[in-house]
Amino acid sequence: MKKRALITGASGVLGTAITQRLAKDFEVLVHSHKNIAKGNQLVKAIIDQGGSAHMLNFDLNDGKQVQTALKPYQEENSAIQVLINNAGTHQDTPFAGMNKDQWQHVINTHLNGFYHVTREIIMPMMRTRWGRVINISSAASAGNRGQVNYSAAKAGLEGATRSLALEVASRGITVNAVSPGIIDSQMIENAFPKEEIKRLVPMKRAGQPEEVAALVGFLCSEEASYISGQTIGINGALLTS
Repeated sequence: MKKRALITGASGVLGTAITQRLAKDFEVLVHSHKNIAKGNQLVKAIIDQGGSAHMLNFDLNDGKQVQTALKPYQEENSAIQVLINNAGTHQDTPFAGMNKDQWQHVINTHLNGFYHVTREIIMPMMRTRWGRVINISSAASAGNRGQVNYSAAKAGLEGATRSLALEVASRGITVNAVSPGIIDSQMIENAFPKEEIKRLVPMKRAGQPEEVAALVGFLCSEEASYISGQTIGINGALLTS
């Protein structure tokens, strides 16, 4: 019987690539809050390819919604043993002009979202004595203009990664963060023109979502059982600190 993996924000470009990679080895729970149609398409595609997938819809910022959605996975025999905290958002603006909603929404999605989901999953996972928690961070955790809220959230997520890793290590659970640099998607086309990417990134290109997914897949494997508490950059040698 395949272990069960939950990927939050699975309908995005990076989430889709990670979900498709993990579907080779796990039963995947595909989470989406607003883009339900795309989430359902992803579930269908995985099933059509012979995998096992189910759709979950809830708001990460609503603790009660998260609790209700994850209640069926509270028992040891139905526990989620792989959690990818991938869901994220950004509302970029210089800090002097950043309003409270822009700050709060980004912090809530990344940090409170991490808390709500991981808190529901971690005890059942611990009872199985095997698990993987991977938090998707960002090179922006080192600081980036116009992203004080986003940088703060991602840096906080990396701190939470290290602390949780210490708490669950004796239960056979690893906790790591993956920190992508510039990854090819529609989102970066305007923010990072090709010439700018060549100037910034030593490898002279953007990374591919599938490359990030491959790293996540490795960290979920048995081969990565002694790697925990780490933040691993995947950025084409872009030095961020």
